[in-house]
Amino acid sequence: MSKISSDTLWELAAAEVRSREAEVGEEDGGETVSERSVFLMGSKAGGKTSILLRCLDRDEPSKPTLALEYTFGRRARGHNTPKDIAHLWELGGGTSLSDLVQIPITPVSIRSLSVILILDLSKPNALWGTMEKLLQAAQAQLEKVSSKAHQAQKAKPGAKHQTAVHSAARVLPKDYPDRELISPFPVPLLIIGSKYDIFQEFDSDKRKVVSKTLRFIAHYYAASLIFTSIKSESLMSKTKSFFSHLAFGLDRGKTMSCDSNKPLIIPAGSDSFSQIGSPPSTDVDITSLHAKNPKDLWKKVYERVFPQENTSEQRELKDPAKDPQYSEPQIDAMRAQKDQELDQYKRNAAKSWKGLELET
Repeated sequence: MSKISSDTLWELAAAEVRSREAEVGEEDGGETVSERSVFLMGSKAGGKTSILLRCLDRDEPSKPTLALEYTFGRRARGHNTPKDIAHLWELGGGTSLSDLVQIPITPVSIRSLSVILILDLSKPNALWGTMEKLLQAAQAQLEKVSSKAHQAQKAKPGAKHQTAVHSAARVLPKDYPDRELISPFPVPLLIIGSKYDIFQEFDSDKRKVVSKTLRFIAHYYAASLIFTSIKSESLMSKTKSFFSHLAFGLDRGKTMSCDSNKPLIIPAGSDSFSQIGSPPSTDVDITSLHAKNPKDLWKKVYERVFPQENTSEQRELKDPAKDPQYSEPQIDAMRAQKDQELDQYKRNAAKSWKGLELET
């Protein structure tokens, strides 16, 4: 009974599926199904759903993501072979629902989890704040889950464990560029700059600031970086390669572009701080900025050029119950009636309280 209370239904179901697939694999000569998880988050209305549908080759209209949504992708490795599965989670609402990261990031999922952060290039004044809050929320949950799993493993030294536990930091190759100066994200991370078709019309100096800053952030977290647009078949094809690398373990290709006048395509480990250079400070005196570390310096320079909007309290104000795409005539009619009854109750209660005040 304790097992049921400690695990979610999702974890129990996933464990059952893995158990059955392992049995099937033994019967057919050891061919087992690979399962990976990919968690997408990013700018509100930044094109997350559209990009995901294109990467999955699904020809269907995208709808606004409500809170946290789940789907999956399947891909066969060859003829008559089991299909690999990618569990795909998408967080809606920009930064307003960052607390929901605890649902896709679990002790089970971190064994094969990747994160995709999609940032809207057409809204640079919200870019740093969105990036910072979402990555901090995901990283905190990853480290919390990893720590709990590690403690559980230490508590049962003699038990045979079926799940591998991630450490708080990824193990990078010894020759990884700037290995001692960066802070790798706990799991593989892909940063996608969306709406490049709008971004390319920006002033060249502003494009350079955004491009160099995102190159710094991507390299700092040992992440891959790509700029894309759903209006470009070529860019979406390259984006799909990066996505398929995370979701199904496929080759992501060797294309690379660091030119700020073109869409950036930089696989993790291909860049370096020496190539990126210093923050582009055309009219900012860097020595006057009181920065605590290199990342803070880049933040201060970026925010001088693009003052950030307040993203801390951008809560979702729209009521999903009033959204036309979720309409249910009978339920909506009953809801309207209950709303009227509630309003009437509030008015009556207000009169009662006023009466009491007069009597005293």
